[in-house]
Amino acid sequence: QAEKELKAAWAQQAGQLREMGRRERLLRSDVQQAGEQLESFKTQVMQVCSPSAAGSTGKSVTEQQVIEKVRQISDENQQSHEREKSLQKELSSRLAKEREVSANIEVFKNSLQKLQ
Repeated sequence: QAEKELKAAWAQQAGQLREMGRRERLLRSDVQQAGEQLESFKTQVMQVCSPSAAGSTGKSVTEQQVIEKVRQISDENQQSHEREKSLQKELSSRLAKEREVSANIEVFKNSLQKLQ
């Protein structure tokens, strides 16, 4: 009886070990696939950000290179927004001055017509 129970327990353990091995192989495969996807993504990012830097050297792109390029683009974008705000402010100021000059011209015209 004890031998039957030991054999059953051993068979159960062996089955669990086989299942764990199968899961480990699947996980390794998933990790490898994720790594390949990451490399592909990094290369795509670099190709979009800097076509001359990616792919032409034949080297894989490092995460740090991708981060630096994305940071550079973000900084450039921020500078563009700041420049746009500055230009909008300048445009608003010029439009206000133009309206003021137009109003003064209108007053001057009316005064001139009254004098005539």
